[in-house]
Amino acid sequence: MAKAYNKVSTGITGFDEAIDMLRLGDNVVWQVDNVLDYKGYVAPFVKRARKEKRRIVYMHFGQHEPLVDDPEIVWYDLDPDQGFEAFSTRVYDIITEEGKEVFYVFDCLSELLEYWHSDLMIGNFFRITCPYLYELDTVTYFALLRNRHTYATIARIRETTQVLFDLYHIKNNYYVHPLKVWERYSSTMFIPHKSTMKEFTPVTASADLAEIFSFTSIQAERKDYWNRLFDEAREHLYLNEEQQEKMKDRIILLMIGRSKRINDMVKKYFSLAELINIQNRQIGTGFIGGKSIGMLLARKILESQTEDPFEEILEQHDSFYLGSDIFYTYIVQNGWWKLRTRQKKMAGYFPLAKELKEKMLGGAFPEVIREQFQQMLEYFGQSPIIVRSSSLLEDDFGNAFAGKYESVFCVNQGTPEERYTAFETAVKRIYASTMNEEALSYRLNRGLSDKDEQMAILVQRVSGDYHDDFFFPHLAGVGNSSNLYVWDQGIDRNAGMLRLVFGLGTRAVDRIQGDYPRIVSLDRPEQSPLVDYQDEAKFSQRNVDLLDVKANQWTDRSLEKVLSLDLGTDPSMFAKPDHKTNQRMKELGFKDRRQYILGFDRLLKESAFPAWMRKMLQTLERVYEYPVDIEFTANFDKEGDFRVNLVQCRPLQTKGPGEPVAMPKTIDETNCLFHFTGNFMGGNVRLPLDYIIYVDPKAYMESSLEDKYATARTIGALNSKLKDDTVMIMGPGRWGTTTPTLGVPVNFSEIGNVEAICEMSYNIGGFMPELSYGSHFFQDMVESNIFYAAIFDGYPNVVFHPQRLLERENLLVTLEPSAIRLSEMVRVVHADGLEIYSDIISQRVLCQ
Repeated sequence: MAKAYNKVSTGITGFDEAIDMLRLGDNVVWQVDNVLDYKGYVAPFVKRARKEKRRIVYMHFGQHEPLVDDPEIVWYDLDPDQGFEAFSTRVYDIITEEGKEVFYVFDCLSELLEYWHSDLMIGNFFRITCPYLYELDTVTYFALLRNRHTYATIARIRETTQVLFDLYHIKNNYYVHPLKVWERYSSTMFIPHKSTMKEFTPVTASADLAEIFSFTSIQAERKDYWNRLFDEAREHLYLNEEQQEKMKDRIILLMIGRSKRINDMVKKYFSLAELINIQNRQIGTGFIGGKSIGMLLARKILESQTEDPFEEILEQHDSFYLGSDIFYTYIVQNGWWKLRTRQKKMAGYFPLAKELKEKMLGGAFPEVIREQFQQMLEYFGQSPIIVRSSSLLEDDFGNAFAGKYESVFCVNQGTPEERYTAFETAVKRIYASTMNEEALSYRLNRGLSDKDEQMAILVQRVSGDYHDDFFFPHLAGVGNSSNLYVWDQGIDRNAGMLRLVFGLGTRAVDRIQGDYPRIVSLDRPEQSPLVDYQDEAKFSQRNVDLLDVKANQWTDRSLEKVLSLDLGTDPSMFAKPDHKTNQRMKELGFKDRRQYILGFDRLLKESAFPAWMRKMLQTLERVYEYPVDIEFTANFDKEGDFRVNLVQCRPLQTKGPGEPVAMPKTIDETNCLFHFTGNFMGGNVRLPLDYIIYVDPKAYMESSLEDKYATARTIGALNSKLKDDTVMIMGPGRWGTTTPTLGVPVNFSEIGNVEAICEMSYNIGGFMPELSYGSHFFQDMVESNIFYAAIFDGYPNVVFHPQRLLERENLLVTLEPSAIRLSEMVRVVHADGLEIYSDIISQRVLCQ
C-alpha cells in the first residue's frame, strides 16, 4: 500500500518550488563543507515547522555549535562515546517514544567518526535509523562533511535516504545541488540552484556551471577514517617518543577496548609499531575482542622477560582478527536490527533470542568483507584453522564467559569455494552463539545485559602436525596460576595446576563421556591427583580429539589407534602400557591388542615441561597482579624438545581461600550427612543451609531418558524459585553433563543460584564424579562462588548418610506441582540446621 505523501515545506519558497516540496517520510541529507552552512538551512526548516505547530526534536551529540536554540524544541543530549549499539538503541527508543509525524534535526553525522572511528558504522547507523524514520512519517535533516567519507558509505546513504543535497558556499554565494529527490522530477531539478532565503534559481548557463564546479572536484577513492588514522600512526613512527605514546593511546582506545587495567598493560608492553602490525592482520574495523587481546598480551609479556627466555619454548602464531564492527554490519546488512533492538529489551530478551539466532545462521556478508575473508583463507591455504569467539566483554577482569560462545575448527580441506563456505559458516555460528541461553543468562546475572557485546573473532592456525590422515598437537590443556582447590594438604596452591590431555584441547575444557584428563599440581607434578581411584586406567583419557583431514571434520579416535601412528616423538613420554588389562586380554586370546594408560608419567617426571609451565603461569600472574587462566598446546620433536603455543590467557575469577574456619571439635560420624578428606573445591567455608535438593542415584539410573531430562528442567525451576535461599544440590555423576547416563544434564543457568554442589558416585550405575579443575564448568562454579564436593560413597574414610535426607518430608510437589511424577527421584527437604564446613589446610569437609 502506497504511503500518503503529505507535502512539507523547507521553509524557503523557491526551494519548495524547485523540488516540489518535501514529503512526510523524507530523510534529507546535506553534504556540506562546514556545519555552519548546514545550520543556515536548518533554521528556515525549523521556523516553518514551528509556525505549523509541528513537534520538533533535536538530536544533539556533536562538538560543533548547536544547530537550534529555540526553547520550544525538544532537545536530546546523546553520548556516542557509549558505543554504536548503546547510541543507536537510544536513538531508536527516542524515535519510538516520539511517534509519528515528528520533525527531527540531527547534528552532523561525521562527528560520530571521532567516537566510532569507522565509516562502516556511520553507514550502519543511517541504515537502521533512516527506514524507521520513514516508517513513522517523519521529516529529518542530517548532514555529512564532504570528502570525509568513503564512496561506499555515501553510496549506502544515497541508497537509503529519500533526499540528498550537495550544499556549496562559493564566493559568498550558496548553491544547492539536488542529487536525489525520491519520486519527484523536473527538467531542472537535478542541476545546481543558486540559493537565498527567498529565491532558489537553477543555474543553467554552461559558463556559470563550469565556474561553480571549478571549485569542486571528484576525488579518487577516499580511505575509511579508520585507515586514514592508521596511516597517520605509521607517520608517527618517525616522530619522537612522546608523540608516539599519544598515538598509542588513541589506537588502544579504538582497537583494544575500554578496560583501563588491560589497556595500561597493553600500553606498557606494546610499541606503536607492534600495535600497527596487529591492525595489519585485522579484517574490518573495531575492537579485536577480549580473547585476542589476552592471547597477544600474554605472549608479549613472556617474550619481554629476560630472566626466563620464554621465546625459546614459545611457538610463533600468525593469527587474524575480525573486528567487532563486522558483527553489527552483518546484523544491519541483513535487516535484523529492529529484531535485535526488541531482543535487548527484557520482554524479548529470551523469547526473541531463538528467532535472531536462527536468522544469524543464514545471513550474507557485504562483498568487501567477503573478499577480505577470501584473502585470509588464501594465506592459510589448506592448513587447519580454528575460528574463536572474542567478544568485547570476554576474558576481562570479572567476566570470563568461559565456554559461553562457540569456537569452530575448520579442517580447511577441499576446493577454495568449499573452504570459504566452511569458514563463513563458522563465523555465523559464533555470531549466533551470542544468542545462546547460557550466554544470555550469564550476561543477565552479571548485570551486563544492556552492555555492548559486539562479537569480534580470532582466527588461529591450529597448532600441531599431520600424522597420517589426522592433524593434532601432542598435548593441550588449561593452566591456572593459583590452585585454590588443592586436593592434598601438602600441595602449594601458589604453584599452579594444569588440566592436561593428549590431542586437541577440547577434552581439557569440556566434560567428556568416559574420559578423564590428567590433573597436575605444578609443585609436585608426578603425584597422582585427587583420590585413590583403585583403577588408574579407568580414570584416564581413552580417546583423542583430532582433525580428520581425509573426512574434513573434527572427530576422535581411540588412544590405541592414535599411539599406533608416527607421532614424530617418543610416545612413552605420554603413555605407558596397561599391563593388567593387556594380561587379561592375552588370557582371552587377544594377543595383538595393546592397551595404554595416558598418565604423562615420563613427561611430568623427566622433562622440563612442568617447570616451564609453572614459570609461565607465575610470570603472567605477577604482571597481571591477579591469578590467570591459560589455554595452550605443546608439540615435541624426536629429541623430546618442545614448543608451547599459548592460545589464550585471561584473569582467573577467584574469591581466594577465605579465612580459616573452626571445624566442630566433635564429629558425630554416625549422624552427619557426609564427612571425608579432600575432593572439594571452594576454599574455607562455613555454610548454613536452608534447603537440600537430592536426586536419588538408583531411581535416576532406572528412569527413562525423558525423565532424566525432566529432572534437569525441574532442578532449573527449583533453582529459580529458591534463589533467595541457601541451597545445596546433590546428585549422581556429573552435573552439567550433556550425556544423561553420566549425570544430570542441567545447563549452568539452571543451577547458578545454588550455594553448594555435591556429585555422588554410584558404582552400580557407573556414575563417577570428576573434579572439574580448569574446565568451563569449573570457571562457572568459581565465578558464582559455588562450593563443590565429590562424594565417593563406599571408599575408605568417606562417611555418607543419605538416609538423613530420605527420612525428611519431600517438598518437591509443594514447590513444583508439575513435577509430581519425579517425586520418587527428586527430593527437596529443609536442611534443619545442617551446615557445611571445609578447611583447606586439613583438607577436611563436613556437613552436619
